[in-house]
Amino acid sequence: MLSYKESLKILKETNALQEGHFVLSSGLHSDQYVQCAKLLSHPKKASLICSSLCEKIKKKFNKIDIILSPAIGGIVIGYEVGRQLNIETIFAERQEGKLVLRRGFHIPKKSNVLIVEDVITTGKSALECVNLIKDYKSNFIGYACIIDRSDKNSLIKEEIVSQIKLKFDIFKSTDIPEKLKSIKAIKPGSRNLS
Repeated sequence: MLSYKESLKILKETNALQEGHFVLSSGLHSDQYVQCAKLLSHPKKASLICSSLCEKIKKKFNKIDIILSPAIGGIVIGYEVGRQLNIETIFAERQEGKLVLRRGFHIPKKSNVLIVEDVITTGKSALECVNLIKDYKSNFIGYACIIDRSDKNSLIKEEIVSQIKLKFDIFKSTDIPEKLKSIKAIKPGSRNLS
């Protein structure tokens, strides 16, 4: 299993952990951002991270029938975790603003379903997946992700199995520190602000 230090080193080497001025999906600002797509563009390093995450998943969960990931960020992570654990993997995608199963995906009734994400921050997409699992009358068993950025304000209150937990300083638009004000803000996330 990779240590925190080894995991952080891989994130930095692949430029998945970025520094600058970022506007997050929540509308808050930060001087750091995680772009897991950068990690995933290096398959051997991503496989190492996912292998370590799989070890943690095996320790925590006894029986997983299906892995469900929200599109788009969770698809590759879900696939790789499913591949390594030899578990069927599906994904939910947005249709008219709501996460749904398409492409013939289905969750058989009473299945044990693990939600796998790239990054969990607010937990909004992961919780939408929980509702989807309940709609199919199946059992939500837990959350797993590469990077856990959740905090006390997260919508998720259950334990999150993660490869690495990161805490970033975040700021309201009215409280941006001087050092960030001089850097052009970019919005790298995939969820649109309302």
